[in-house]
Amino acid sequence: MRRRSPSGSATSRSTGSDGKPQAQRPHTDPLVAYTTALSTRLTGPARVRSRMVAEIHDGLLDTTDAYVLDGLPRAEAARLAVRDFGAVAELARECQRELTVAQTRHTARAAALCVPFLLVCWALARSAVGPVAAPLALLAVVSTLLAAVTLAATGGVLARRFPSPPALPRVVAWAGTGAGVGMALATAGLACTAFVTDPWPLPALAGALSAASHAVLSTSVRACRRCLAPEAALSQGGPRSLAG
Repeated sequence: MRRRSPSGSATSRSTGSDGKPQAQRPHTDPLVAYTTALSTRLTGPARVRSRMVAEIHDGLLDTTDAYVLDGLPRAEAARLAVRDFGAVAELARECQRELTVAQTRHTARAAALCVPFLLVCWALARSAVGPVAAPLALLAVVSTLLAAVTLAATGGVLARRFPSPPALPRVVAWAGTGAGVGMALATAGLACTAFVTDPWPLPALAGALSAASHAVLSTSVRACRRCLAPEAALSQGGPRSLAG
């Protein structure tokens, strides 16, 4: 089937004689209005969200075409297609769960790639500060194991056999936050250690790598935490709209 992506937007913008934008008007196409309203409720990886909304728009078009083949006017067919898909709030709840899992996988993947640098930081800091650096190793091991479990639970054979634990995204988000804090502390510690360690380039390089890893992981963790807020709001129910 040929992919038909949503075009236009839920609102149309006009300009006055002075060239300034005027007030927006609701889009007359109920399919575009529906998918745009859905998209604005969703938070998660942009590529996954765009593909999800495009697939729903394709489904709406196919349902509309089926009603048209039954002899209904296209406007009425589009209204019935929107009705069949249900309220935006209900569909958004299901879509947001999938997006949250997708973002959780992204965060777990970032942790699996970045957190091992904590072990390097621990190895370098141990010679300078002794047993005080031990929590870095423990944090790195726990975070890496959690990332591996998350990737296994949200993809592959396990994901097909068992549903993902509902609390997993929140656990990953806060574990990633802890790992990010550990990286920040390790970066600061290695920066200070570099001034009193001979040779100094190695801890300085490790500190720079830890800082870069912290930036990558923190960005993904913040995105994961942002996914949790709309999911919690949608779970409490929302206004029924755009369903005939």
